[in-house]
Amino acid sequence: MAKADRLERLDTRRIDLEADYTAALIEALRATAAGRWGLFDHKPDRVARAAVAPVIANLTDLGEAIDDARDQLGMEPFALHQEFLAARGPVSPQAVGEPKQAQAWLARLTP
Repeated sequence: MAKADRLERLDTRRIDLEADYTAALIEALRATAAGRWGLFDHKPDRVARAAVAPVIANLTDLGEAIDDARDQLGMEPFALHQEFLAARGPVSPQAVGEPKQAQAWLARLTP
């Protein structure tokens, strides 16, 4: 019984962490959609990187905590965090800008 209770508490914590991650990501995406660059790290701009560093650190910490919980529960890694990490980094000059990319993410994540 104790193991089942522990796993249930862990799953509840995972669900809460995933909700926190999604809320933090949506907030960051809204700022990016409004014109604040740096979330997707498309440009090598130190000022933009420094401005968004706390947001990225928070998302990374939450993503790692979620993945740890999911691992203990025998679940796959948190897909949203993996997708976000994959979307970051340099892109070709023809790629859409960060604000448009953020708008597309928001359309997918918000009802």
